Amino acid sequence: MHKGKFFALNLSALRVLCGKKGLMPQPSIGFVIVFLIFSLLFFSNTYKLWFKTDEYYQSIYNSLTAQPSLYPFKDFFLKRLENRKRWEVQQKFFSVLGMLAILSADILVVMAFIMN
Repeated sequence: MHKGKFFALNLSALRVLCGKKGLMPQPSIGFVIVFLIFSLLFFSNTYKLWFKTDEYYQSIYNSLTAQPSLYPFKDFFLKRLENRKRWEVQQKFFSVLGMLAILSADILVVMAFIMN
């Protein structure tokens, strides 16, 4: 299939989902703003993980070892932090997946708002 036709099909599918009488109702501006704020929170934590790893790791460790502990599964999470290199690789892998999911969801929410 030609690239242009594929793009046109995707746009028409989005219009069906987000159009005036589409399957997805228009979200309110408040919902869109709150949704994007939570996305920024995720991207802030992802930035800390990728570019300020030592500080991020230490802040997580400190919050888990602080007394009195507010975390019910504290021992489980502390055990995961024991092997730092493995923890780092796992966190970065899942952060990439999370970034793709968050960006996709952001695009869908904004498009649903704009197209209605």
